Amino acid sequence: MIDNRRARHDYAVLEDLECGIELTGTEVKVLRHGEGSLAGAYGAVLGDELYLVGMNIPVYEFGNRFNHKPLRNRRLLAHAKEIRELKMKSEAKGLTLIPLDLHLAHGRIKVKLGICRGKALHDKRDSLKEKAIKRDLERIRQF
Repeated sequence: MIDNRRARHDYAVLEDLECGIELTGTEVKVLRHGEGSLAGAYGAVLGDELYLVGMNIPVYEFGNRFNHKPLRNRRLLAHAKEIRELKMKSEAKGLTLIPLDLHLAHGRIKVKLGICRGKALHDKRDSLKEKAIKRDLERIRQF
């Protein structure tokens, strides 16, 4: 549905977790149309709850006065034990919670949240080299 391609380029994903997201009706309609952006979004544990901060879901054009706010914090649905573990891991030096993608699973919208460490410039270059080598090998195999 919506993929955060930039996340895999800028961060090394150590672990990932699939969790639900609390949305309003107009937000669901907009996401089912494939609109919305995870660019700049991150996960945060505020109190005892997990939130997705900075995700942009545009206003539903056929909505009424009860339409949603595009940049509001959205609560993520996870077990209390998982939230405690994520809080400890996100407080560790250099780790952050980044949404990797939004997808439908059995009619419900789910978020894949990754525990990530930022890549240095040389790591990004190495990733690009590996990707180019794999692409060249696939071309050779086709012939």
